[in-house]
Amino acid sequence: MSKIDELIEEYEFLEADDRYRLLIDLGKQLDEMPDALKTDATLVRGCSASVWVYPTQRDDGHLHFLADSNAAITKGIIALVLETVQDRSAAEIGKVDIAEVLEPFDLKNQLSSNRTQGIPNMIALIRQTAERFQEG
Repeated sequence: MSKIDELIEEYEFLEADDRYRLLIDLGKQLDEMPDALKTDATLVRGCSASVWVYPTQRDDGHLHFLADSNAAITKGIIALVLETVQDRSAAEIGKVDIAEVLEPFDLKNQLSSNRTQGIPNMIALIRQTAERFQEG
């Protein structure tokens, strides 16, 4: 069972407050993003909180994303989004329907619209990044 499947299973059994805690804990597990990478170029547009995403490429060609936010819940949402694509090849990322994978979390109904409005922009950024790496 993949980590995302384990998270879905755990999330389904939690009450609302515990779901928030799970997201916050996920955010705390993200690799630290150096402040020098938190620039206008890495800022995700359309998020109510500040969100930065920076792609790196491992020696095996797989993409690893560094990300951060100034809001704990939003950072957890980023971690959840990244869990669907982290450390995969650009081609694999291109095949993942991130929104569909996240559907069981029902984030639109679990969180305020302010918290979820930036998710499509995060997904679009990840997709565009994978396309760029795939092209060359």
